Amino acid sequence: MISHDLARRLHDAGLTWSPRNGDTFWVPDRELDDTVFTVSDMVVEVRDQPHGRVLAFNGTTEWALDDVDEREAVWLPRLDQLLELLGPAFVSLTARSGGYVVRVRAADAEQEHVDVGAQDAVARALLALLDQSGPA
Repeated sequence: MISHDLARRLHDAGLTWSPRNGDTFWVPDRELDDTVFTVSDMVVEVRDQPHGRVLAFNGTTEWALDDVDEREAVWLPRLDQLLELLGPAFVSLTARSGGYVVRVRAADAEQEHVDVGAQDAVARALLALLDQSGPA
């Protein structure tokens, strides 16, 4: 799973998210930092409200949490979702001793991004592209 730090940096950089079943997220600053939620029609579902989209928590009476504004939730994208977001900028993902290297093409040049985990390496590449071009 992508690190919470990188997920928050992607969120703060303007990465857009359309929640779907199976997506995971966390809710910072609510004493739930160690809890990862999964969007599901059975547990957490996306509801469109007049004031915006919310994530509704069904059957979670043990928490004083009925719903959370979508913009407060921090998406934890999977590897396949991160690669999809890179789109045509993606060149390669390779394992290297001690980690992974992602190569992306940006502004007619290739960049390398390295991390211990494949998802975090791809997240770093996506973050770099977002920083260069603005929100996705």
